[in-house]
Amino acid sequence: MRIISGKHKSKRIQAPKNLPVRPTTDMAKEALFNILNNLYYFESINVLDLFSGTGNISFEFASRGTQNITAVDAHYGCVKFIRKITDELNLNITPVKADVFKFLEKTPIKADVIFADPPYDFKQDKFEKVVDLIFDNNLLTKDGVLIVEHSKHTPLNTHKCFSYSKKYGGNMFSFFENKNDLQQ
Repeated sequence: MRIISGKHKSKRIQAPKNLPVRPTTDMAKEALFNILNNLYYFESINVLDLFSGTGNISFEFASRGTQNITAVDAHYGCVKFIRKITDELNLNITPVKADVFKFLEKTPIKADVIFADPPYDFKQDKFEKVVDLIFDNNLLTKDGVLIVEHSKHTPLNTHKCFSYSKKYGGNMFSFFENKNDLQQ
């Protein structure tokens, strides 16, 4: 994987082969950040990266100047790798080893962007539980967005907070916003 833009532009990062991950492709990541670049000043947002795996998305935000990033994953090896790269590149990422569902139930963190990349083999109800926990616990800031990466075979467009989705190959990014914020 490589960092697309920012301070560490074109930096290649090699994750250990024994991690149980499926990193977001460079093409899909670049497309996602083109969308986000039009919505946010990266230097002034808080980011929560759920099921962070290799930290691919967190590294991209950090390279673009985001100062407050929390990367959550349940796998010790993933968290250890994120911590290692964070230290090597002097990034502002806080890796957290935790079950994402339990973390979402208890965290006081509010974020402008929450990115979730659950395992593609999750059942539909587990994807929806992630979305519900974020909105039920009011974890997004007023104009914040939740982005869930998933397979094109997992439809998430019926959720009440769903806004739109973008498809890149077999990957999809579904965007969710607090509809109450949009009506005010």
